[in-house]
Amino acid sequence: MTAQRALVRQVGDRVRESQEALVEGLVQDIRAQIGALDQEAAARSLLEASITENVVAAINFLRQGIDPDQLEAPTAALAYARVLAQRDVPQSALIRAYRIGHQRFLDHTFALLDDLPAADRVPVCVELVRLSGQFIDLICEQVGRTYERERDRWVASRSGVRQQWVTDLLGGGPVDRAAAARALRYPLDAVHLACTLWPAARMTSFDLVAAVDDVRAHAVSALRARAALVVPTDEYEARLWLALPGPPNASASPSSSASASASASASASGYLGAPEGSPLHAAFGRPGAGLGGFRTSARQAARIREILGTRLGSGAAAAPLWVHYDQAAPVALMAGDLPAVRDFVTSTLGALAAAGAREAVLRDTLRVFLDRHRSHAATARAMSLHRNSVQYRVHRATALLPHGERDLADDFNVRAALLAVHWLGDAVLATGP
Repeated sequence: MTAQRALVRQVGDRVRESQEALVEGLVQDIRAQIGALDQEAAARSLLEASITENVVAAINFLRQGIDPDQLEAPTAALAYARVLAQRDVPQSALIRAYRIGHQRFLDHTFALLDDLPAADRVPVCVELVRLSGQFIDLICEQVGRTYERERDRWVASRSGVRQQWVTDLLGGGPVDRAAAARALRYPLDAVHLACTLWPAARMTSFDLVAAVDDVRAHAVSALRARAALVVPTDEYEARLWLALPGPPNASASPSSSASASASASASASGYLGAPEGSPLHAAFGRPGAGLGGFRTSARQAARIREILGTRLGSGAAAAPLWVHYDQAAPVALMAGDLPAVRDFVTSTLGALAAAGAREAVLRDTLRVFLDRHRSHAATARAMSLHRNSVQYRVHRATALLPHGERDLADDFNVRAALLAVHWLGDAVLATGP
């Protein structure tokens, strides 16, 4: 092994020791600089997995002197490229992420060379630039081919054609509604209820298709829907729209459309629950009339999907399988800025925002108590507790608030903070001193 090769391997060892910080910084940079890749929790998880495996592969490439002809893109990187192709994210966004990653990798690596002799530093920097450039070019070539193959396959399939029409409809720009309705075989003048579906546990893509179809059949029957539209978002998720009974006609006034939406909303909330043994999570928007309702209901469902993804990823108790927008609407409006929500929760709840099992029980009891109009008896029934237990817990929870009972004189902020913790879990709790 040449002296230069030994130095490059030494640098690779140092990068491996600081790998976690490098990956964390890369994830933050790419999400901040490329809006198309800053998606919901599930896609962010795939992005992080792709970055992690690419960094590990790059470190091994430096340390082990791997023959470039034998270099293969990591599995997670290829999977992420396929998902982006299915979601109609431009390939340019993916390649730009690799260029950002290359630059940050070099910056991070060069910062580790300060203790090398000056005579060694320049040759090692040149070699690092050469090797890392070779690595990134080869990986981008493989990832790009995977993206293009998947995009061609996806667009050629019926699901891909549907998704393209739905992407156009949700984009907010001009669209031929009549042509879209014909292509989708779905009435766009209806009152729409949108839903996002994804697995509650690991399952194959074949099983996911079957489970989504079961949900579609259940929802159509329960709501007496005129029609249903199922569009896969990617291999791990699907969207469902239901055209509810009694759509407003083209000449209906805005007030009658709103009335139809409100009526449909009450119907959906009252009758659509998860079938026993359902293997899927479902996030529902509110019903809405016409193309505007088609878009708004989908946007609301996506918000609830984001909330549940945050909750499930935070280590909190398992989320309910099926959640409607009305159950968590205030949190949906807050959840776009988790650090701000965390600040609000901790300042409002004080010691009650601690991430402990005892505090979790007290928070839940106080939330139910306030929701039940401060009735100890109603809270006891809702939580299957003795009334004295409810009184004790409420007293203990109130004592942990920053100003004790005074904070409940006008309890709006306390209720909002408790609701945020209920839906977002540990992600918005105090993180320590």
